Amino acid sequence: MEEYDQIYHRSRFYWLGRSLIMWIGGFLGFMIIDYFSVGLKFDSWFTAFIAAGIVGILNALFWPILSRIFLPFMVFTVGVGALLLNGFFIWLASNFVEGFTIQGTALILTPIAMAAVTTILSAILTIDDDATYYRNVIRKDIKEKSKEKGDKSSKERPGIIFLEIDGLAEGVLWEALDQGNMPTLKKWIDEGSHTITGWETDLSSQTGASQAGILHGNNHDIPAFRWVEKANNNKIMVSTGLSDAPIIENRISDAQGLLAVNGASRSNLFSGDAEDVIFTYSQLKNLKRFYTSAWYYVYSNPTNFARIVALFLWDVFLDFTSQFTHYIKNIQPRIRRGFIYPFVRAGANVFLREITTAVLIGDMLDGNVDVAYVTYLGYDEIAHHSGVRDRDSFYALRKLDKQFHRLEQAKKYAPRPYHLVVQSDHGQTNGFTFLQRYGKTLEDLVRELMPAETRIYSKLSSNEDHFGQVIQEPIEESKRYFKGKGDFVVGESRDIFDKAVKTVDETPVVKGRILDYLQRHKIGQIPQKRITSSEEAQVIVLASGNLGLIYLTEYEERLSFEQLKTFYPDLIPGLVQHEGVGFIMLFSEEHGPLAMGADGVHYLKDGTIEGQDPLINFGPRAAQHLKRTDSFQYTPDILVNSFYDPEKDEVAAFEELVGSHGGIGGEQSRPFIMHPVNWDLEGEIVGAEKLHQLLKIQLEKL
Repeated sequence: MEEYDQIYHRSRFYWLGRSLIMWIGGFLGFMIIDYFSVGLKFDSWFTAFIAAGIVGILNALFWPILSRIFLPFMVFTVGVGALLLNGFFIWLASNFVEGFTIQGTALILTPIAMAAVTTILSAILTIDDDATYYRNVIRKDIKEKSKEKGDKSSKERPGIIFLEIDGLAEGVLWEALDQGNMPTLKKWIDEGSHTITGWETDLSSQTGASQAGILHGNNHDIPAFRWVEKANNNKIMVSTGLSDAPIIENRISDAQGLLAVNGASRSNLFSGDAEDVIFTYSQLKNLKRFYTSAWYYVYSNPTNFARIVALFLWDVFLDFTSQFTHYIKNIQPRIRRGFIYPFVRAGANVFLREITTAVLIGDMLDGNVDVAYVTYLGYDEIAHHSGVRDRDSFYALRKLDKQFHRLEQAKKYAPRPYHLVVQSDHGQTNGFTFLQRYGKTLEDLVRELMPAETRIYSKLSSNEDHFGQVIQEPIEESKRYFKGKGDFVVGESRDIFDKAVKTVDETPVVKGRILDYLQRHKIGQIPQKRITSSEEAQVIVLASGNLGLIYLTEYEERLSFEQLKTFYPDLIPGLVQHEGVGFIMLFSEEHGPLAMGADGVHYLKDGTIEGQDPLINFGPRAAQHLKRTDSFQYTPDILVNSFYDPEKDEVAAFEELVGSHGGIGGEQSRPFIMHPVNWDLEGEIVGAEKLHQLLKIQLEKL
């Protein structure tokens, strides 16, 4: 309590300065909206100045009461209610000030403008320090709650807040620390409170599989972000599907998840069996579970949500600027992001980030949460579209580090101690996409290798780890393709297939059980394209980063190598001979699971290798991961993984994403956990289920 009182009284020192900034910010916001003539009108600048002061007084007097009364309305309108309440106070002030009128859209735009100007002024004058941030977000409730719970709760066991940075590889984290992009985390390392331990994902290096393993200790039968269930009428399951996510959680949950005891799930795919859930996909359809008292800390200040909206719009502007910069500087690899994407990015990088932090502060101040797990999506979203180490991506990490700093300060107000643990669920690997390199998609390649009448459906547009992403377009049309794995070549695309597939004369022949067939088989005539729906398709092609899944949906059971060789003789040789493919995996009735490449076969059952090992570039445990995936119920007939270039650290995503994950190859499989130094996490951590076991042990110790 003594430490709290020092901090609280320190915040009072800044109260006058903060109030003055808000007054001036409100005044300037008024003048901006007045200038654009959208419904706000003042007869003089002095009238606007007085009106801004009155609005501030009304907010101070009535917002604490009305925000609690209308909190459910604010929550279920996703903040629109807060803007309407802001507008109401401004309208109310207009009734007390002559020469001041407001109507129409100005009731919404004016609070946003006021908050935007206040945020800019606070940043310029560095008045947005830790103490004033807490006064701004939670006001005097801090002191009241601390007095109520302080003596009793301080004797309770510590809680844990797991902060997941979606998609951040361990190597990129170290670069961010060394470059000064994450000073808060760097301080934890330098002070010796935390250390960083790397771990290795499963083959499906994406959020669905990783969070299933981390939160529930079970990611079996999740071969990718989306997959086909043949026995279920060839249904395509999607990890973020509002109907699919609850089904998946029901399959993987044993009611003893990571968050089962007094836990809270924030912005995750799955709940970890927590009762307290906000923005959790598997529970989004249950609106009754969406509302908790922690939401108060999002709307406890009249300008907080308007500030979030202003930051949202600023981030939209930043992405449009980034697109222009990438184009002018010809930064490669690059995809065309389109008009909708900047709003998607701002939703992940700003809206969810700011709301999540405020809710976590509420969790910590209440002190009732033993363990919370939260996902911050911004870095992953931006790295997908700008690049793993792009300036945009490091910018997202800098802003995220500020959230960690605020959470660190919130510990001083909490009625019980909390440990902050930062981790990632997977990394990302950069590279030009498969389409950019070869002028065709994985679906196109499969179509060329199948009979002309085959009906094929694909879902290759984007990696929807979050709340869905827009369809991306390649930077150029299909005439622009790669020659080998080097630079772009512009030319006719009709010979791409011949250039991409190795000829018999160019391929060294190694006599053996399967390799000779793969290398000697000649590809037949390429059929014309046919378009079909998923319901009518005979073949479904899906993608998760540089991992492709091919399902022959006419057959209820998974087809074997021998059956595929008979039914579709061109398909397997054509896939493995394509230079964009690192290996494929399928099952042989005679030999068991096989990993095949252009120059070799890895027999996963006994580990023998014929020719060159196709898994040589994919890490020492690649065969182990493939064998595990082979045992899944929904493993595709053919699993395709793109090449990985260890010198350039590049893969070729089957989706139109610069940074990708989902398969294996490079940093996508190398996340991290930054934990207290006294945690025993020594030894190799392979797989999300193993990490879950270690985290459960730490929770039990506490």
